[in-house]
Amino acid sequence: MSVKAYQRKLDVENGRVELSHGAGGRAMAQLISGLFHQAFGNEWLAGSNDQSAFDVTAGRMVMTTDGYVISPLFFPGGNIGSLAVHGTINDIAMSGARPLYLSASFIIEEGFRFSDLKTIAESMGAAACAAGVYIIAGDTKVVERGKADGLFISMTGIGLVADGLDLSADKAKVGDRVLLSGSLGDHGVAIMSKRQNVAFQTEIVSDSAALHSLAAAMVAAGGGGIRVMRDPTRGGLAAALNEIALQSELGFHLQESMIPVKPAVAATCELLGLEPIHVANEGKLVAIVAPDSADAVLAAMKAHPLGSNAADIGEAVADDHKFVQMTTDFGGRRIVDWLWGEQLPRIC
Repeated sequence: MSVKAYQRKLDVENGRVELSHGAGGRAMAQLISGLFHQAFGNEWLAGSNDQSAFDVTAGRMVMTTDGYVISPLFFPGGNIGSLAVHGTINDIAMSGARPLYLSASFIIEEGFRFSDLKTIAESMGAAACAAGVYIIAGDTKVVERGKADGLFISMTGIGLVADGLDLSADKAKVGDRVLLSGSLGDHGVAIMSKRQNVAFQTEIVSDSAALHSLAAAMVAAGGGGIRVMRDPTRGGLAAALNEIALQSELGFHLQESMIPVKPAVAATCELLGLEPIHVANEGKLVAIVAPDSADAVLAAMKAHPLGSNAADIGEAVADDHKFVQMTTDFGGRRIVDWLWGEQLPRIC
C-alpha cells in the first residue's frame, strides 16, 4: 500500500468505489489512506512502502495463502473480512505455529459501497487485533461492474513454529484418537440460511473464529502426541479425514453418536438434504492424537472457550482401502466418502 495521504476525505456514507480507486492515482491514495490505513493502522503500514520488513526470531517460518469469495458477503456471525482473517490465521495455527503477520489483496467491483467496504475493513482490523496479528501489506484493484460479485479478498499469512514441532497429515498412526473441537456445520448452514431465506426460531450463527490460542493450548498439553491438526472448512470433517487417511495410508472409524451437531443445524441439514459431516466450518479443528496423549489434549480443549464442546469421536485403524467409516446412531456402519464436487459453493 505505497501511498501518501490525500487531502480530500472519502464520502463513506454515500460514496461508491469507482474504477479510478484502483488506478494508482490520487483517488486510490485517498481510498487507501482514508479507509484501509484507518482500519488496519500499525507501524508497518505507516511507512507507506510497497513492502514491510519485520524481524525474524528463532524457529521455522510457516506461510499460507488463501482466497475468499463468499456469497453473501455479510452473514450471521461475521462477514468476508473477519472470515478472511480467521481463515488465514487458522491455516497457520494448524501447523502449531504462532501467527504473526498478514497481507491482504482486494479485488473490488466498481460501484461497491464505501460504507460496506469500511465495515468489512474494520472487521478485519478488529479480528487481527483480537488475535494479536498485524496486517502489514496489501494491494487494491478495481474491476468493472459485474466482474467481481462485489468483493474478493486474498490473504497471505506468516507464522512461527517452534523447533521440534512437526505436524503433518502423513504422521497419523493406527490407534490414534480423533478429537473434534466442537459442533459441525454452523458456518455452512448460517450461509445457506441467508441465501435461501430460511427462518429459524433461533438464528444460526457462523462459528468463524481464530483458533491459534486453542491450538497452542493443545500443543502445550499434548507432550508431542499431536500428529496433525486440520480446520475442516470446504468439504467439512469428511474431506479433512479422508485427506489425512490417504496421506497416512490408514483408515478412520468414527462414532456418529459422539459427533456434536446443534439441533437447529441438524434439522436444517435434513431439510436441505445435507449431511453435517460434509458442511463447512470456520471455527473448528480436528486433531489426530496419540492415545497416551488424547485425554490431556481433550481436557485442554474443553478448558478453552473455543473447545468447550470438544469430543473424542473415533480412532485411526488399519485399512488398506484408506476408508473413513462411521458407526451410525442406528448401529450400522457406513463409509463416509468425500464429495466429488462442492456441496455448498462459495462458503468461504
